[in-house]
Amino acid sequence: MRGFVANTDYDWYSFLGSQPGIDEVNFWKPSGGSFGAVPVGSPFFFRLKAPYNAIAGFGYFANSSVLPAWLAWEAFQVKNGASDFAEMRRRIEKYRNRFKSQPSNRAGDYDVGCVMIAAPVFFPRELWVPDADDWAPNIVTGKTYSLTEGEGLRIFTECMARAEGLGGASALVAEDAPRYGKPVEISPRLGQGIFRVEVLDAYGRACAVTGEHSLSVLEAAHIKPYAEGGAHSVDNGLLLRSDVHKLFDLGYVTVTPDYAFRISDALREEYNNGRAYYEHQGDRLHLPSDPASYPSRELLDWHGQAVYRG
Repeated sequence: MRGFVANTDYDWYSFLGSQPGIDEVNFWKPSGGSFGAVPVGSPFFFRLKAPYNAIAGFGYFANSSVLPAWLAWEAFQVKNGASDFAEMRRRIEKYRNRFKSQPSNRAGDYDVGCVMIAAPVFFPRELWVPDADDWAPNIVTGKTYSLTEGEGLRIFTECMARAEGLGGASALVAEDAPRYGKPVEISPRLGQGIFRVEVLDAYGRACAVTGEHSLSVLEAAHIKPYAEGGAHSVDNGLLLRSDVHKLFDLGYVTVTPDYAFRISDALREEYNNGRAYYEHQGDRLHLPSDPASYPSRELLDWHGQAVYRG
């Protein structure tokens, strides 16, 4: 198994380490670009650059994407490692200017790479893990390590021991994930931000009902609400235009287990309108290209029974 040791901005680490209840973070890349150095579920270590030269925490790689900076902020908010969008932009643009990647004139209207990390743990300074002996000072982004031998195994073992002592990491991963011992890829529990981005990308950034592509009005809807036990998982999600999302949550529309869009007569009866929606009655959903990301038929049936005003 492999893990990734990533050069990390100290201000990003310091801010997130001071926040309670962080279940996911966006490890942004200022110049854009996706990340695929390790498989999903692999440990991702936060290495502080000089003058600190130590590992100050870790989490589990959940996914990566490329998003406009404004959308990255909307999806993750303070989990981007900044108190507000203006501060996030200042940090991103500091690096973009250094690397000659100039932003546009509109606020946050440029792409950033989003490396989404689940179940992060941040160590206080006295628990920082010593740097790898073979770390080269000219490494810009990070380095992949085997976690079954040498420095990779040492880093993994020490980070897990510190996380256990702090009561972190294990609380936010799947129930069958190992808490300590031999390194294996795990299935981290996803947070709201990662859920939103995964659903967005699964549906090709288009509304599953209308085909609308305008990012600013697309939302990841839970089929079964999180508050009622629904998971932040792609098969419990639909990418919907914001107005369709609202109607779905209120039960005026639903999607059948065979992926047909249905509109309740209650919409016409209660509001004497709805023409813009009834034209989609019976339409088949625009499904993800990967069948593994299709919405759960069981959960769609639940929505039809428990929420829909049929």
